[in-house]
Amino acid sequence: MGAAVAAQVRATGATVLWCSAGRGASTRQRAAEVGLTEVSGLGELVGRSQILLSICPPAAAEAVANEVAAHGFKDGVYVEANAITPGRVGRIAAVLPDATVVDGSVIGSPPRDGKRPRLFLSGPGDAADQVVKLFAATDVQARVLGTELGQASALKLAYTSYQKASRVLAALSYALAADHGVEDELLEVAAGRSGSYLLETGYIAKTAARAWRWGPELIEAAELLEECGLPGDPMRGAADALVRWEGERDAELGLAEALARLHSSR
Repeated sequence: MGAAVAAQVRATGATVLWCSAGRGASTRQRAAEVGLTEVSGLGELVGRSQILLSICPPAAAEAVANEVAAHGFKDGVYVEANAITPGRVGRIAAVLPDATVVDGSVIGSPPRDGKRPRLFLSGPGDAADQVVKLFAATDVQARVLGTELGQASALKLAYTSYQKASRVLAALSYALAADHGVEDELLEVAAGRSGSYLLETGYIAKTAARAWRWGPELIEAAELLEECGLPGDPMRGAADALVRWEGERDAELGLAEALARLHSSR
C-alpha cells in the first residue's frame, strides 16, 4: 500500500522521498520503478519533508512516530494513516508537538490497475486540506471527515470490525462444511443471498496471505469496541483464527493449502 500511494503522489510531479536504511532489494526495486528519491537516513528524510505519510503495520505506528519525533520533525504535517485506535492517534500527536498531526485511514485496495481507495482524514482543517490537495489528481480519493483527531481511525476500525472479521468467518464456515463433505451445499445455500462472502472461496487464500497484518487490526478494533462499552471478543476470536496463518505472509496459497494451515494449531 505504501509504495502504491507514493507512486500516485509522484505521478503528480511532487518529489517523494524514501529512506533506504535497513530496507531490502524488493523495496529498492519498488521505489525505483515509481521514481522515488532515495535518502540514506531517516534524519535527512524528516528534515526535507513537508508532509510525512505513515502507512505501516498497526503495531509499528507509535515506534515510527517516535523515531520521526527524535529527528525533530516540526512545522510540517504528519499523516497518521494506520489502523489504530483514536487513543493511539492522540499519543502520537503528543510526541510530535511541533508538527501538525492529521488522523487518516485508507480503505480499499492499493491504487493500481484502476483501483481507487479512499483516504479519510480528520484533524486541523488547513493541514487536512493540504493532504486533500496532494491527492487531488490521483486515484487516492481523499476526504475530510472533520476536525477531531480519531474520527478517521474510528471509521477504519468500524469497517475492519465487519469486513475483515466477516472474511475470517467465511473461511471458518467453509472449512467446517468441507470437513463434513457439504461444502457444495453450503455454497448453494449461500447463493440465495446476494453478496455473501461465503461464495468467494478464492478469497480464503488471500485472507491467509494477509493474516499477518489483519490480526493486529482486529485487536485494535477489539480495544476500541471495549473502550466504547461494546464487546470486543468477536474481534479477538477472529484475530486468534488468523494466528493459524501468521507464517503465510504474502504467500501464494491454493484453497486446499490455506484450509490445511487453518486446521493446524500453532
